[in-house]
This record gives sequence, C-alpha cells and structure tokens, in this order.
Amino acid sequence: MDAPTTTSAGNDEAGGGHWFAPHGRPAFAPSTEPPVVAPGSDRETPQGRPPEPAAPQERIWPPAEPARLQGAAEAPPGGQYAAPGHATRTTPYPAPGAFEDVPPRRGAQQTQNASPDAIRIRGTMAEIGPIADKVTSYFYALLFVRHPELRSLFPAAMDTQRDRLLKALLTAAEHIDNTPVLVEYLQNLGRGHRKYGTRPEHYPAVGECLIGALSRYASGIWDPETEAAWVRAYTTMSQVMIDAAATDELRAPAWWHAEIVAHDLRTADVAVLTLRPDQPYPFLAGQYTSVETAWWPRVWRHYSFASAPRSDGLLTFHVKAVPAGWVSNSLVHRARPGDVIRLGPPGGSMVVDHTMDNGLLCLGGGTGIAPVKAMVEDIAERGSRRPVEVFYGARTEHDLYDIDTLLRLQQSHPWLTVRAVIDQQAHLQLPDAIRGYGPWIDYDACLSGPPGMIRNGITALRDVGIPAHRIRHDSVEELVVVGD
Repeated sequence: MDAPTTTSAGNDEAGGGHWFAPHGRPAFAPSTEPPVVAPGSDRETPQGRPPEPAAPQERIWPPAEPARLQGAAEAPPGGQYAAPGHATRTTPYPAPGAFEDVPPRRGAQQTQNASPDAIRIRGTMAEIGPIADKVTSYFYALLFVRHPELRSLFPAAMDTQRDRLLKALLTAAEHIDNTPVLVEYLQNLGRGHRKYGTRPEHYPAVGECLIGALSRYASGIWDPETEAAWVRAYTTMSQVMIDAAATDELRAPAWWHAEIVAHDLRTADVAVLTLRPDQPYPFLAGQYTSVETAWWPRVWRHYSFASAPRSDGLLTFHVKAVPAGWVSNSLVHRARPGDVIRLGPPGGSMVVDHTMDNGLLCLGGGTGIAPVKAMVEDIAERGSRRPVEVFYGARTEHDLYDIDTLLRLQQSHPWLTVRAVIDQQAHLQLPDAIRGYGPWIDYDACLSGPPGMIRNGITALRDVGIPAHRIRHDSVEELVVVGD
C-alpha cells in the first residue's frame, strides 16, 4: 500500500554482488532524493515524464559514534548557517525540558507559554501561508542556481516536492516546543534520508536557501531576531537528523533489494506481492516501508506490510493500482516474479502494544486491511486471547479481496471477530458502522485506510468513548494505504 516518504547504487557497488539482479527487466538507475522532506505526501499524480536517472551518489560518511549533545544551539556569527557534522559540534540538541510541552496543534493554546523562537517561527509560517507556493518555488530556484550540483538529488517533476518541503516546515513549526515529538520526527527523517544519498554537507546549502526564501517573502515581520531563531532551529534540527542517520548506519543498510517471488492479481486493480529481501529485514506488524521500482527510478512510494514477520523472511504487500499511479500501476500490471525492487527502512507507529490485554478495535478500508491483518497475525502468534474486532470496509463485495484470509483466522481464533462493511449494500461508511456495536470504551483502536476514512474514523471512535490517546493510526500526511 502507498501512503510519510535513497542512496541507490548499482548492484555491484559497495560489495553488493550478492544482491538479486532483475531477470531480464529494466536495470536500476541511481536513485537519490532531497535532503529536506516531509513524511508521506508522495502520492502519485499525473506529472508527465518520469524523472531522469541521476549520477551515482557517494555513500554516507564513514560510521562514527555520534556524540551526545546537550544545551541549546547558538546562532553562528554573522547569522550564517554553520555546517553540522561529527568533526565539530556547534549545534547541540535542545536539553530535555528546554521547550514547553505544548499541544501538538496550532492555535491560541500553542502560543501560550511558547518559547520566543517558537513564536517567531510560527509567525513566519503564518505570514507565508497564503503564498506558500511562491516561497517554495523561490527556495528551489535559489538552491539549484547556487548549488547546481544538488539538482540531481531531486526528482525531475517538482510539483509534489514543493508540497513536501512546506509540510516538513509546518510539522517542525507545530512541534518546535515539544522536544520529544520533534526529535522523534526528525530522527525518522534522518534515518529515511539515508536511502536518498543525503550527506551532512547538503544541509548547510538547504538552510542557506531556506532562510533566503523566508526572508524575502516574510519581509513584513523579518528582522535579525527572527533570522537568528530560524538559524538556531534549523541548525539544531539538521544535527538531529545527521546523528540519527549516523547511528542507523551502524546497524542497518540504507536500503534492501527484494525479489518478487509471487504476484497474485486478486482483482483487476489489486495485487498481492510476496518478496524475498536480499538480507534480513526487521520490521513490526503494522509498519510500512518505502518502495522504488526499476521502471521509475527516484520515485518512492509507501506500502504497509500485509503480514507479521515470517520465519522464512518473506514479505507481503497489497498494492492497488490508482489512476496515473506510476509505481502502483507498475507493481500491479508490469511486475512479475523475478523482478527486483528496492525497500527503504521500516516506519510507522501503528503497532500492537503487547503489554496491554484490553480489546483492540481495527478499522481497515480497502487495501488498508493489510496492516490490520498483519497485527491480527502478530497477536495470534503470541498466543494472546485479547478480544479483537475487525471492521473491513469496501465499496463493493468484489473489493473484499482478502476477506477469506480473515475469515479463516476468525475460525481458528475465537477471540477474533471480523465484520465486512460494504458501502453500496449498507449505505453507510466504515466509521459509522461501529456505532451499532460495542461498547468500545475499554478498547484500543487502530485505523488504516484513505485519509477521509481516517479523519471520519477518529471522530467516530471518540464519539463512542475511546479517548484520543488510545487511537492509533499513521499521520494523515504519512498515509500508506491509499495505494499510488
């Protein structure tokens, strides 16, 4: 499934001779992407020609044990952005408690008790909001004129990329005073950027051009204090990302190659793919990964794992081909056993908390049933008997492509209940179906499906008494289930 958001070297690079090679299929072109991105937001759109292959990029710097940093970052002399890196540490993390723990949303509550830097940064974002397209276009123009060597890190079609930068900035501004949330978000970005070929020296260029674009279009409120706030924030954030990448390099590759060993076309536009990675791939049931195909180099899409970790190491994905979906159409209609794709690291927090024994209510819409099925398998394999209620939503009966698998699980496990919700027959949407059952007040919940279903589902779950902190789903911007 596609949602979140690669150093892609040749098969013979970095001692990769053991990687699977495509069997008569297109060869991989080197693949890189930008140093600043938001998770997800990479759903396919009809953007014309595919990106052109880029020149191979170097691997990330030699592994080094990242230093533990404390305190608050200082603005470099003269307002210039100081390059982060492991050799000289000028950009420490914020100390725990340095920022107020504020609600993770914009509004009056968030500005109350906010740090001065947070107020200035959020003020900048509010100022540029109505002209965000101009700001991001100008940022990339600056970046590519001043640093043309970085152009190959970005996709040829930049429409979606402009949105990704803005979402990254909005997310950072939203959580600037919530250190645990912000650091976790940035660490995930830093680890994910390894597969794009991002190096520490790329961050100063991005920071320089970002501040140049902001100062131009937020001129009404821009002053030395605002610039210093942005320099401090960006310097610190980039260091968090660099350190996370360095730590991750000590324990995991930047990407995995995986051979398609089975391709099961369940409907005209839904395929179940089984893959064999070239080396062990650790993940948790309910997580997702990013996928790149040989047909669309440098175009990555997110798909959830459709099974719990298996003893044979095989991985399963459900893919729905969507209109103008580059990757999804390739995987559904062109891929065959023997083809090889690339996988990024696993991501996502919608996983089972095995320390709890209360009930679990799962809503899966369309191919969003894949991570739900994975979590059910995970619970079953651990021998748990906690009650699990699965609502499987589809537009038509034909779209319940994996209902037989779930019904077999239900027959084997009396603690599991599976209910199909067919829109055209029930004349109601999946989130509304749960209102007729329950009570759910003692249940945890998880949702997986299209963005609209997630939003409506959260409202419905809270209406039936499930508190927000017990509702799990991946960020709407990270959605991996809409399948493009």
